[in-house]
This record gives sequence, C-alpha cells and structure tokens, in this order.
Amino acid sequence: MSGYIQGQTRGQITLFPDALDDFIDDNSPARIIDVFVDELNLESLGFKRTEPKSTGRPGYHPATLLKIYIYGYLNRIQSSRRLEVETRRNIELMWLTERLSPDFKTIADFRKDNSEGIKNTCAYFIKLCRKLKLLENSIVAVDGSKFKAVNSRDKNFTPVRIKTHTERIERQISDYLTAMDDADKTDKAESTLILSKKVAALRKRLSRLKDIDKAIKDSPANQISFTDPDARAMKVRRSTATVGYNVQTAVDTHNHLIAAHFVSNEPMDRGLLCEIGEKAQQALGKKNITVLADKGYFSGPSIKRAQDKGMIPLVPKPDTSGSAKKGIFNRRLFKYDSKTDSYLCPAGKTLPYKSTYIERGLRIRAYLSRSTCQGCSLWSNCTTSKKDSRRIRRWEHEHRLEEMESQLQALPNSTLLRKQTVEHPFGTIKSWMGSTHFLTRGLKNVSSEMSLNVLAYNFKRVIALIGKDALMAAIKA
Repeated sequence: MSGYIQGQTRGQITLFPDALDDFIDDNSPARIIDVFVDELNLESLGFKRTEPKSTGRPGYHPATLLKIYIYGYLNRIQSSRRLEVETRRNIELMWLTERLSPDFKTIADFRKDNSEGIKNTCAYFIKLCRKLKLLENSIVAVDGSKFKAVNSRDKNFTPVRIKTHTERIERQISDYLTAMDDADKTDKAESTLILSKKVAALRKRLSRLKDIDKAIKDSPANQISFTDPDARAMKVRRSTATVGYNVQTAVDTHNHLIAAHFVSNEPMDRGLLCEIGEKAQQALGKKNITVLADKGYFSGPSIKRAQDKGMIPLVPKPDTSGSAKKGIFNRRLFKYDSKTDSYLCPAGKTLPYKSTYIERGLRIRAYLSRSTCQGCSLWSNCTTSKKDSRRIRRWEHEHRLEEMESQLQALPNSTLLRKQTVEHPFGTIKSWMGSTHFLTRGLKNVSSEMSLNVLAYNFKRVIALIGKDALMAAIKA
C-alpha cells in the first residue's frame, strides 16, 4: 500500500501513553457539557442522591449520569442500552465520564427517578439564554405535535373500536354456528369439533371485550391503553390516528429557541393556549408577550384567560358554521353595532337583542326579529327555516375575539411567521428520534424524555448562534 498515508502498527507499544484529554478537540461539545453540569447545583434543582450514603456500595454521582444523557441526546443516542455501549467505546463519552461505564439499568433508572431535576435543568438553560440576551423578543409561536408512545394501536381501545370488534366477532360466531349445523347434517363429527373450538375461543374474546368496554366506561378518558396507561389515541391526519402524546412548545420568533414546553395527553390543542402561554411568560420573565397560534387553538374561554393573564394571543378563527354547504349567508356577513347592541343583516335590516341563555357553560346572547325577516326577499339565501327568522348568537365576551381579529389583520404575515418558527424544532427533534416512539412510559417519564430533547435542541442552537467559547464563558461567569 505504498503511496498512501500509512497508519500505525496496531501492536506498537508507546513509551509514554497518550492522555485521553489529547483526543478531545478543544471545540468539542463534550467540554461544554462537562463545564455546564459541573456548574449546576444538582440538589437545588431536585436531583436525588446528591449526597452519598455512609453505608452500602457506592453509587454513581448524578452529575456523571446527567452528562451521559445530555451527550446522548445531543448525538441522537437516547437508548440506555446504547448509552451503556457508548461509554465503553466512545472516546468523548469516556472522557466525559472519566472512564466510568454504568450499566443500562442504572442509566435508565436515573432518567425515571429524576424527572423534576431534568425538567429544572432544561429551565435553568433557558435562564442562561436570557442572561445571554437571546430571549429578548416578546413574540412566541406555539404549536402542538403528536409523538408516538410505546403503546401500539392494538393495545388501545375506544368505544368505537370495541363496537367494531364485537360486531365482527359476532358475525364470525354466527358463520361458524351455521357451518356447525351443516356439518351435523352430513355427520362430519371432526369438522364439528374444530368449529366448536373456534366458537369457544371467539366467545372468550367477546367476553374479554365486554370487560374492556366496562372498564372504558369507568375511565374518565373514555379509552384504555394497556402498555402505557397515560397514552391516548390521537388523530394525526383526517384518516390516520396514533397512540401517543401531544407535545406543546412555545418557540421564540427571533432566535428560534424553545422557550417553554410541556407534554399533554389531550388529543386536541384547543384549550391548551393559556397553559403553554403561561409557561412562556415564566420562561421569558415577561407578562406582555404576543402568542401566535393556529386555528386548532381557537377557543373563546381559553383566549379570554390568556388575555386576562396579560398575553396578546393571535389565533385565526376557523369557519365551522356550515353555512356555505347549506347555501345560506355566512355569519361573517352580519355586522355587529355595539351602540345599538344589534346586528345588521346583508339585506340592510336590523336584528335586535332578544334573549340570553347558557350553552355549555357560556353565556350566549341571541339576536333575531321574526317581523323583520318575514317577507324579506333574501329569505331563501339567509335561512333554511320556513317559519323562524335567522338567529345570530353572540358570546358575552365576543368583543375580545373581535379585537383579536383586528390585531391579526394588522399583522398579515403572522401566520407565515408562526409556521417558519415553530414547525422546524418539531421536525428536528423527530428527526433525531428517528421513525420511532418515546422510550419511556407514563406522562411523568415521557415529560423527562421530552425535556432532554428540548435541552439538547436549545444547547445545539445556542452553540450555532454565539459559538462554543461564548457559551463556555457564560456558563463559567
């Protein structure tokens, strides 16, 4: 192989062995992780076993295990078994742990037992970002994304799924019973015996489905997951569903750092706007923040709560009236006059306030006028009723939503800004995870896993923004 760069002989003995530190580049993220974790007050952050016991076999220091996890998630190695292997062959990890190699059970238990500490470490890094003035912006984009759980769809049951399975099994039993009758007529005892065993097995499955159905009715979530009890069936697309968790994030629109996050098992984003907004307020240290969200977050009470907390939520209103399909005027064509507390219809006529009633816990005001509507030339274009007039319903705090819509119209690029900001972090984290699911079970453990993902994302993002030297100096300051 002459003419090529030659390597060293594998059996060559060196007089002075190389130090492990010589193999670690000065700009390696491992050096930053080492300094970052050493500067943390693990006890105040909520980590367990920060003080060694006076008796028994010594354990690993929490700092060592935290370094392993941060390095692992930063390099797409989330599995405790893979991390155990890496501690014996990865030079950076060997340097980081000072050649310690905990077994996979110890590594996995650390993540399971230190949920609070991991979450607080993620929050501490956000404080460091504020110290570096990387979160000076007051605008955040929020969104939710569905992440798969350990639980497969076959181990999740809903009332609809129970009904489908029950009907199919009952049809199969009926078909087998008919086949048994035919076999009896032809004196085929062997066929009858086989069919009877199949019927018995199906009846056993039917009995189990009935037990599951009873358990579903007793469950507040109206569904049951057997592998991960906290996981829920959620729609990913119109015709596709997965069993998993709904991860919420609030991303800074300037530097694209994940300012706040939490994991929910609520299948829908509606109603979660205020919760993620409050977490963003705490992370940014500001009350007056603008929160950009998509139509899935539109909920009057949730928007009002967010406004009461000092936020400026900007959420487009979805058109769910169905007026277009019915071929009648959309509600948006009716203009409200606050001075007279009435609506002006497309025909130029007035619909005055009529009554107030409670619907789903909300105070609704109704506007209609039978005398005005009867005989109107636009009747067929306005309502499908042949006797009653067009009725317009208005929530008592509707003016809050109208003000928000005016603010949205003043910022026509808000939708594009939200997409450009919040979609990318989700795509990056899912790419790091691969086409797989969360490795842990239960909402608490899954939250720990997500916090590690967010910490790794923000860590890498800050290094890209200011460089390793500046981050190292800020950590030591």
